[in-house]
Amino acid sequence: MIDPTHRFTTRVENYVKYRPGYPKAILDLLRQKCGLTPASVIADIGSGTGLSAKLFLANGNRVYGVEPNREMREAGEKELARYPRFVSVAAPAEATTLEDAGMEFVVSGQAFHWFDPERARAEFKRILKPQGWVVLMWNERRVTDTLFLRNYERLLKTYGTDYTAVDHRRIDAAALSAFFGRGGYQVARFGNEQRFDFDGVRGRLLSSSYAPEVDDPNYEPMLAELRRIFDAHNRGGFVAFAYDANIYYGRLI
Repeated sequence: MIDPTHRFTTRVENYVKYRPGYPKAILDLLRQKCGLTPASVIADIGSGTGLSAKLFLANGNRVYGVEPNREMREAGEKELARYPRFVSVAAPAEATTLEDAGMEFVVSGQAFHWFDPERARAEFKRILKPQGWVVLMWNERRVTDTLFLRNYERLLKTYGTDYTAVDHRRIDAAALSAFFGRGGYQVARFGNEQRFDFDGVRGRLLSSSYAPEVDDPNYEPMLAELRRIFDAHNRGGFVAFAYDANIYYGRLI
């Protein structure tokens, strides 16, 4: 398996264009349940191209985007250049280089399944202020809502290089309970959606770390199958990707 810190090196352009952001309803949840304000300082761990950081920067927060992959980090710096309260940090989740007890929130969007959970937990406790919050969130693609989504899931299982092994759905209640510990955690879910023409759905597929690359013998057959299912199931030239934006939040005690 490719080192997780390098898996997206060749995927950056498609990741920027075609990955979903996060619903603004998450901010309302964190205001009500966790006391989020524009003054809260956020560490966004595994910040990638800035999709999760953007949510909090638009809220007025100072965000430290911690990302070990150079190409992803540089794309995030470019995407977020208009936000003066964004600070880019070249570091992994397990050794962020951030100061002790400096953060009100540690957030991770679509990245927790790449971390070493025990080491990341210790690091998050170190950088959080007393009574600080950890917020893990990811967009989980619905796989059975439509014929297109069912066929797309079958395509990933057929052609994905290690799809099952790296799918974030393997982070289950037991893994989350072990990570959050005796403080426990709360769960919230919000709907999210993207609509794509064929170029968009192709880019969405190729943004995934488990999609075969151009030199892989499965690359062309995968795209041929994608074309087939798109042609069979599009409506007016578009297909919809439906997601649950899953939010897990708690304190590390």
